[in-house]
Amino acid sequence: MATLTSHTLNGSDGTHAGGIPVTLTNLNTGALLLSARMDEGGRLSQDIEAEVIDPDAMYELVFDIAGYWAARNMPATVTQIALRFAMSDPAGKYHMPVILNPNSYSMWTSA
Repeated sequence: MATLTSHTLNGSDGTHAGGIPVTLTNLNTGALLLSARMDEGGRLSQDIEAEVIDPDAMYELVFDIAGYWAARNMPATVTQIALRFAMSDPAGKYHMPVILNPNSYSMWTSA
């Protein structure tokens, strides 16, 4: 079983960015593997069954941030953040933190 984690931070005021909808899709098959929300602390931790992970596939993790900025009355040009990555180890740990702003974002990974 793989573990996918993330942490979203609001780069404009330094707070945790909670409540953001997030999906994980296998781009090779189109299969939706995860549909969830970041918790109020801006964190996500989900286990993904090893048998649904294809080490040769490309995956896309999408954060739908339009509603997050709208709730704060902040106009935003970046309304979704899409991270594409491989999960080469079906038992691996994949951490995808993001610092978001209304017009930009920054991400990194750690295992």
